[in-house]
Formats: sequence, structure tokens, C-alpha cells
Amino acid sequence: MATKKILVIDDDDGVREIIQFSLEAAGGWDVSTAHSGSEGLVKAEVEQPNAILLDVMMPDMDGAETFRQLQANTVIQHIPTILLTAKAKLSELQEFTSLGVAGVITKPIKAQELVEQIRTILCWQE
Repeated sequence: MATKKILVIDDDDGVREIIQFSLEAAGGWDVSTAHSGSEGLVKAEVEQPNAILLDVMMPDMDGAETFRQLQANTVIQHIPTILLTAKAKLSELQEFTSLGVAGVITKPIKAQELVEQIRTILCWQE
């Protein structure tokens, strides 16, 4: 089975590094990163990852706007997107899910649980 490719879009360098390391080490996945929504849109189109982890709170273009643009692009709209957010209010989580995201993972992220959370949301087997 081919290795899963994950694109992580987050403006925080430290968070990106932790996520990348966690997914590569624990999941055995190929991980690429983008520091902004606009960079993420370009990388998603070029790399065609199996899934996208998208931070909600980013300058310039936030996660919701980035997701809308992902959905508007027929080349990448099929890629399941999981939002990463520190906003854990139920109403906000429901708002995100109504946008059509595959799931929501709340921060702070626990590195050892992240792979399991992604597998569960996307129904990926080992």
C-alpha cells in the first residue's frame, strides 16, 4: 500500500514541526508543510495529498477561507480536510463541520494521539 501523504497548513513554525515529526514517526506518512493558506492551496494542487490538516487561526487567509478556496478548486476539492483549532466551543465546531470538513482536531495537539485521531476521522486502516 502506498504511503499516505499529508499536507499541514499552519502559520506556527513550532506547531508545524511537531505535527510533521509526529505524523512521520508515528504514522509513517509523508508530510509536507505550508505556512499560509495561499501556499497551502498551491502545494495541495501540486502534491495532491491524501489529506490536509488546516489551522483555523492564521493571518491573511484564515482556515475557513482557505477551506472555501480548496472547495472551489475542482482539482483539489476531493481531498479530505481536517481543521486544527484551539476553539473548542461546540457551536464553533458545528459551524466548521457544516462547512464540509472531514473533521476537527482541537489544540493543544497531543502528538501520540494525533495519528489515531486522523485515522479515525478518515477511516484509514494501519
